[in-house]
Amino acid sequence: MRAVGALDTVLSCERFAEIDAGTVDAAVDAAARFCTGVLAPLNQPGDREGARCENAAVATPQGFPAAFRAFSDAGLNGVAVSPAAGGMGLPKMVAACVEELTSSANLAFSLCPVLNRGAAAALSRFGDPFQKEVILPRLVSGEWTGTMNLTEPQAGSDLGAIRTRAVPHGDHYAITGQKIFITYGEHDYTSNIVHLVLARMADAPPGPRGISLFMVPKFLIGPDGEIGARNGVFCLSIERKLGIHASPTCVIGYGENAVAHGWLIGEANRGLEAMFVMMNEARFAVGVEGVAQCQAALSAASAYASQRVQGRPAGHRGAMPAIEAHPDVARQLLRIRSFTEGGRALAMWIASQLDLADTHADPDVQAHSRAAAELAVPVFKAWATERSIDAANIAIQIHGGAGFIEETGVAQILRDTRITAIYEGTTAIQANDLWARKIQRDGGAAMRALLAGFQAVCSDLEQVSDSELRRLAAPLREAIADVAVCTDWILTTAGERPQDVAAGAVPFLEVCAAVCVGALLCKAALYAHPLGDQEFAQDKTRIAAFFIRHELPPARGRVGPIMSGADDVLRAIPAEARVASAGR
Repeated sequence: MRAVGALDTVLSCERFAEIDAGTVDAAVDAAARFCTGVLAPLNQPGDREGARCENAAVATPQGFPAAFRAFSDAGLNGVAVSPAAGGMGLPKMVAACVEELTSSANLAFSLCPVLNRGAAAALSRFGDPFQKEVILPRLVSGEWTGTMNLTEPQAGSDLGAIRTRAVPHGDHYAITGQKIFITYGEHDYTSNIVHLVLARMADAPPGPRGISLFMVPKFLIGPDGEIGARNGVFCLSIERKLGIHASPTCVIGYGENAVAHGWLIGEANRGLEAMFVMMNEARFAVGVEGVAQCQAALSAASAYASQRVQGRPAGHRGAMPAIEAHPDVARQLLRIRSFTEGGRALAMWIASQLDLADTHADPDVQAHSRAAAELAVPVFKAWATERSIDAANIAIQIHGGAGFIEETGVAQILRDTRITAIYEGTTAIQANDLWARKIQRDGGAAMRALLAGFQAVCSDLEQVSDSELRRLAAPLREAIADVAVCTDWILTTAGERPQDVAAGAVPFLEVCAAVCVGALLCKAALYAHPLGDQEFAQDKTRIAAFFIRHELPPARGRVGPIMSGADDVLRAIPAEARVASAGR
């Protein structure tokens, strides 16, 4: 956290005046013990048992409800939430560490707290006094949980196409419709579930401008928070899916057999604004899930490679060592490790920017930090989740035939993590958000500021005595220049030829991510050298050097295709499916 996330700067903010590094270490250590002792042992059994739905009720695997109660009792639902709402009030940097530990130990379990935090964030910002004072503390404490209800069969990423309706019903609304893919939409962890539901009022404008957000609880809620009658919202079924079997992914029906009472959150027809508070919280959390699954893959692959004896490495003499001594196995382990440490560094850096945006005394620092975080979140979400798939695949390869067998557990990592590059916005959606919204809205100012910070890392590299570190400055500078050129090309091309930019959007995101990760790994190595622990410093240098030499060049190889336009792609689209484009 100190190396890339400016922990000391964050802790110097007035909000964290009573928190020191010892408090942070104690919180992370306690979370690690809980995840190791409680959540990790449930991971494989939960995958085998899975969640079950009978008569609109969902039973999660054995041990999961008790684990959630213990998780909540430990305060882990509200690590970064204000004490006024019942949270610990720690920095988001600490919360991100806890999220990684939880997701690494048991991804299926961790999804409930993730969505709960998103619902709490939306109520904290947009809720009315009752929602903030009565409901929010119960979500933070884990007495209840919250969900995010967006997707419908005809409306996945295109939320403007939703058909769920909200009709006035006394002082609130009656909700009718159906949602799919609702994570933890029904479960047996808590006595109540608060659904946050996107719906359209009868007189609403068409498309995204006519969507509102509603609170639809499983059980109606009295003035003091007491639970009342069953509301007309029911789980119709749960999905059978590739992975995360212990996490119930629900089809939810509203108003099918009884009135589904809903209360407006925020202003009418501004539901997307509130929804994006949840979505941004979730997108960062899913990026952390990607890092966590990289770590899970690394732990499994390293343990196996250190014990498995098979074959003799090229040029090796004497007794056969474990396969970790084979050069290609060592290379593959380094790849996973660079993904893990690089993704973690980016997560910590983003979390520190979010902390400074919320707590720093200087408004200019707040604005700069928020712009930096908002620019980086789609890059992080997409890159970390795609790399988690790569890491799980490599871990299976290192295990050989044993990796294809469920008992070893690495197949579950691949099955579980595959969804992370899809939900909360696919990789292409993140890439389009990067160029179409984040870069264009300020004319590339946030990107230029980010790149200037990375240029400063290069300058620091050039000044150190360690020759290995110094050699990393030049290739990193060249990659930074590549991103700058691509950014300028996007700004001059997007207006007249948006399809040209869209065709290279994912490669552009990959180059941006490689630069961010490479620079932060170098920054971590720079931080390590003055500490006096030579072995630790050399280790950090080794990881940075591996990433700069092995992962940065393939990313830079995409620069040409990024700016080559869309003609090759458009020719592959059937003529009847082509869409007219401005400037074509």
